[in-house]
Amino acid sequence: MNDASNSPNTSGNVPGQTPDQQPNEAPPQAGQPSPDNNYDPHGRTDADKRVFSAPTTTMSQANEAILAQPPLTFTGLKLGEPYQVAAGLTAVLKSAQYSWGWDGVGRGTKALLNLNQKDGFDCSSCAWPDPDGHRSVAEFCENGAKATASDADTRRADPDFFAKHSLVDLSNMTDRDLNNSGRLTHPLVRRPGDTHYRQIEWTEAFQLVASELNALPSPDEAVFYTSGKVPNEPAYLFQLFVRQFGTNNLPDCSNMCHESSGSALSPTLGLGKGSVTLDDIHEAEVILIMGQNPGTNHPRMLTALQIAKKKGAKIIALNPLHETGLSHFKNPQDFMNPIKAVGTLLGRGTPIADLYLQVRINGDLAALRGIMKHLLEADAAAPGSVIDHAFIEEYTDHYDDFVTTIRQTSWADIEAISGLTKAQLKEAADLIGPKKKYVTCWAMGITQHKNGVMCIQEIVNLHLMKGAIGIPGAGTCPVRGHSNVQGDRTMGIWERPEAAFLDSLKKEFNFEPPREHGLDTVDSIKAMHEGKTKVFFSLGGNLLAAGPDTEFVAEAMRKQSLTVFVSTKLNRGHLTTGRTSLILPCLTHVDIDRQTSGQQFTSCENSMGVVSQNKGVLEPLDGQMLSEVAIISGVAIATLGSRSTADWVGFTENYDTIRDSVARVIPGFEEFNRKIRQPGGFYLPNGPRERKFTTETGKANFSVTQLEPHRLEPGQLVLMSIRSHDQFNTTIYDYNDRYRGVYNERRVIFLNPDDMKTLGIAEQELVNITSHFEGQQRHLAKFVAIPYAIPKGNAAAYYPEVNPLVPVGSVADVSNTPTSKFVVITLTPTREMYPSANFTSA
Repeated sequence: MNDASNSPNTSGNVPGQTPDQQPNEAPPQAGQPSPDNNYDPHGRTDADKRVFSAPTTTMSQANEAILAQPPLTFTGLKLGEPYQVAAGLTAVLKSAQYSWGWDGVGRGTKALLNLNQKDGFDCSSCAWPDPDGHRSVAEFCENGAKATASDADTRRADPDFFAKHSLVDLSNMTDRDLNNSGRLTHPLVRRPGDTHYRQIEWTEAFQLVASELNALPSPDEAVFYTSGKVPNEPAYLFQLFVRQFGTNNLPDCSNMCHESSGSALSPTLGLGKGSVTLDDIHEAEVILIMGQNPGTNHPRMLTALQIAKKKGAKIIALNPLHETGLSHFKNPQDFMNPIKAVGTLLGRGTPIADLYLQVRINGDLAALRGIMKHLLEADAAAPGSVIDHAFIEEYTDHYDDFVTTIRQTSWADIEAISGLTKAQLKEAADLIGPKKKYVTCWAMGITQHKNGVMCIQEIVNLHLMKGAIGIPGAGTCPVRGHSNVQGDRTMGIWERPEAAFLDSLKKEFNFEPPREHGLDTVDSIKAMHEGKTKVFFSLGGNLLAAGPDTEFVAEAMRKQSLTVFVSTKLNRGHLTTGRTSLILPCLTHVDIDRQTSGQQFTSCENSMGVVSQNKGVLEPLDGQMLSEVAIISGVAIATLGSRSTADWVGFTENYDTIRDSVARVIPGFEEFNRKIRQPGGFYLPNGPRERKFTTETGKANFSVTQLEPHRLEPGQLVLMSIRSHDQFNTTIYDYNDRYRGVYNERRVIFLNPDDMKTLGIAEQELVNITSHFEGQQRHLAKFVAIPYAIPKGNAAAYYPEVNPLVPVGSVADVSNTPTSKFVVITLTPTREMYPSANFTSA
């Protein structure tokens, strides 16, 4: 690692650390707060609102030999009782099983001991923050261990592997088996008419991309997609290359997850990110968790909730499913403490939720209305005891309009839409009412609805009522998914960049960036499908599986002249391609990245705005993988040539030069190379955390939202997509979902037992699913019906299996995010039972 100054360190401190900073102190706050560059406060006013026809295929087997969906095969369902306690000894054993089984004991142990450490590498799964001070020797969760084991996999998907397996053969493998085929080791090409991927040299691959891009009549005929796992340095270079090429077509996975959060937070609080730190979670008196399943999706969050509980916090869970992680938690780290180990093993763990409100799917906005209606009534009875009128007067605007809306909302509407009673919501209000230190956490169960932006605005309304923002122990907490999804947006991966950011790029690199807004993810899919684009370039990710309307996306991909995938592991998206396709293998977070100037490191920004180092610790497998930085630079040099003023070679040789440029372009990153070398990194500016609201009014804004009933036809249900426990995003590690008692099968649908009786569906009967949108129908065949504790009228199933049911035209207002958590469906019983019904005890 190169010190930014290249001067000897004679102070006795850690390089880059100020003399008075101790290694376990919290990272320092960055200097002057700056406007958020991440979100347009007016939302996607230019989004493509057209309703496109449903794909012509029900399953990709119908017309295409290369399957765009997982094959319709069953893997051996076993059912047990849902778990009542999350993590515990089982999580420890599973972590070891994956790490040692895939990577070997020595390699696997070394990776885990350096995972999320201050001088190690950042977990490539979720973006939950690490402690500022002391960190455990095992600062990871089961999901992190799985992701790291997958990244460090010693199995190889090399040219010999692809010579043995045609694309048709590969598409008939399950998504688990595609991932488990091993690390991609060599650049590969599929040319027109080829049945297999074949090895290609890097220089030829770069030239192929350059030739296709430079032949386009317009740069806007290319789409450049980014995954949230991409670290800051390659993300910065990627957006620079794309803008020097001449387009703002920079869709990313954030368009499909927390775009609704940013679209709500920017106009109300002035920053499209959360306002809390990890210490705020620890110090909170009340925590409301909405539309989130931390036990499976962000397991390290449970440690923070455990700390808060031990300090007396009350936790309210608002979720359609009873999730194990919100019930009880056994901290795996306690097994390393002889004093705690026996009690942890024998006990029931820490109770998490004090109040569990099983809201109907998309009943959250109504539930919030009910809570706030109770709070207004309580404050009217004892003025000033519940609502912070002084904060409202000094820091907010539009309060009176908001209050009028709440008071005019009827309890009948609140109860009908939320599925909760006035009395249940009063329990929540009674917990929140007398407290000031209040945090709300939310995730995809809130953002992926048509009214997702309004629901988050209602969350903000509740915080502003209480003055619960900008004080210790209080604030907003959108829980981000992928490791650097927030950092990628900070680096400029966005289709709607602000003028100030483009002006800084122009000054730094002496070129005129494109000013016209580009395409987000949904609009990119539509443009690709219409043949308006010819090149799709994906830096990480798996848009085919992550996006809505799978067969529509597949049709769009097949219409491209060139598809390019920068990846570490094989996925189904690599198989549904344009006429020519490239797979360019890159290093992972855990791999040592050596360049001309020595070992390099990158950086990531977590959910709470801390930017810290990401430095690999394992020798890469033998092969020809390059770093993401080197791949982007190679493509840029071949494509742009003398048109670019950027020093792409210098960027690749020493990543400090990238960070020096970031420091000059992006506010909050001043002295980037010095601050990133401080143990634990540094915080970015956060106006709401300091009660500085850089909105159009100069204040935090209350919002007036619309509460609309959900109108369904007889026999219709509302389906939400969910993850199983053995997956992260679209990566499937195994077929199990032990917390919900489902083993060795993913093709299942969870239903309310009363709904099953009404619809005449037997337990473990196979059902066909049809989704309904704007007169269109989309179909999936043969899912196993499983009775589950879910509200009447609701259903749940795993993605990506049910993504073909999500219409590309069904999106959230303002944010244009696919409504994957609200799909109107009907079920048709097949009168065929699951072929090997097998009940077991978990």
